[in-house]
Amino acid sequence: MTPSLILYIILGYFGLLMLIARLTSRHNKANSFFDGDRSSPWFLVAFGMIGSGISAVSLVSIPGNVGNNNLFYFQFILGTIAGYLFIAFVLTPIYYRLKLVSIYTYLNIRFGKVTYKTGSLFFLVSQSFGAALRLLLSVKILQYAFFDGLHIPYFVTIIIVLVLIWLYTNKSGIKTIVWTDALQSLFLITVMIVSILTIKNSLGLTIGGMFSTIAHHPYAKLFDWDWHSGSNFFKQFISGLLITVALVGLDQSMMQKTLTINNAAGAKRNVLTFSFFIAAAQTLFLGLGVLLYLFAERHGIKLSSQNGQFTDTDGLYPFLTLHYFGQIGAIAFFIGIIASTFASIDACIAALTTAFSYDFMDIESKAPEDKKKIKNRVLLGVNLAMFVIVMSFWNSQGAIINTIFKIAGYTYGPILGLYLTGLFSKLQMQEKWVPLACVSAALLTWVLNLVFLQAFQFDLGFMNILLNALLTILFLILIKRKKYGEQ
Repeated sequence: MTPSLILYIILGYFGLLMLIARLTSRHNKANSFFDGDRSSPWFLVAFGMIGSGISAVSLVSIPGNVGNNNLFYFQFILGTIAGYLFIAFVLTPIYYRLKLVSIYTYLNIRFGKVTYKTGSLFFLVSQSFGAALRLLLSVKILQYAFFDGLHIPYFVTIIIVLVLIWLYTNKSGIKTIVWTDALQSLFLITVMIVSILTIKNSLGLTIGGMFSTIAHHPYAKLFDWDWHSGSNFFKQFISGLLITVALVGLDQSMMQKTLTINNAAGAKRNVLTFSFFIAAAQTLFLGLGVLLYLFAERHGIKLSSQNGQFTDTDGLYPFLTLHYFGQIGAIAFFIGIIASTFASIDACIAALTTAFSYDFMDIESKAPEDKKKIKNRVLLGVNLAMFVIVMSFWNSQGAIINTIFKIAGYTYGPILGLYLTGLFSKLQMQEKWVPLACVSAALLTWVLNLVFLQAFQFDLGFMNILLNALLTILFLILIKRKKYGEQ
């Protein structure tokens, strides 16, 4: 693709987003940025959440990781389905009954202000790193495909992407994002189909032959029963369940869109429908991963490796697309990267802005003109934080999706522990010790993970989040009040 063509794609796509933003920003209310006026159609939210749930990380990391981890990620997908059932039938009704905008307000109602702010702070840290890492991968691809050719420094690319997202989300926030994400989900699905068909045709396969080739490939291993492995079935399934509950059900960026639906029944349908969409999409990504490595093998493309592991798995899909899949495949992939970047990052930025505004700036009690000022200042701060984190991780390598889930294990574990304690017990704690309990649980999880790995060659993998949540619950029990309070 020529730089001019890429520029036209970016400008055309961005123009479409600005048009949607303009249409949805009419008749805005004071809280439209945060709650979307609670008028979003549930099916639109469900479809749009595909874009947020996939992101550029999933687009390149899940297929790329097949070379080192086979199809073991499918075990994780099975666990996510169980997690979505918990979100639909346990968490969603609670959020609607309490009429929450920031979901962490639940912790204030159940425990008190200190626990509430502790949970929200852990979310802010985790979401900031998770969103920044997803943005990092997208920017690297954009830099490689376009901005390097114009000799534009990568820090300028980061600023450009953040400014573009700010322009179409600034006025209406989540109200606009619900609609733009639906459009971006459509583009992502199109990218998957185009990529798979391009490889199928290049290899001279029929549809049936393609499925048969994937099924008989050496990488087509679905289950890992080695208990010492980080990709063991039970570790992956339980992790999929818990990470889904934590990163979706206890995540402001994902649940904020669900809470724009005007009733709990519609919100349940949204979660269940979305769970089917995202599980199907991720399974397709695994099949695409096998095809990508098969394509590289058939065309004699040498991939960098070290100690029997591929080193740049995230770079495989972009490399093949831009050099071997022709102009149609390259254009489709490039649009997919842009769509996944905007769809995942815009919701995260809106969620971070919402959580900080409600949980730390008490924006709900402010006058309408003050709300706008606070929102704008917080939004600017969130964007600056994104920029700093992306710059800090720019030289990182490997599968970023693994890094995101590892960080989530340490930062979402305490949130999961707090919610499980609140939902399934009448425990009341000495609140002043709650921050220490949560931080201690995260640090001890990190230490125990190192000990298990070095002493027993036992990799906890994504199970960090379970250990972290259990330690949090244990520490909360240790700091309980002498008498139970009424829930």
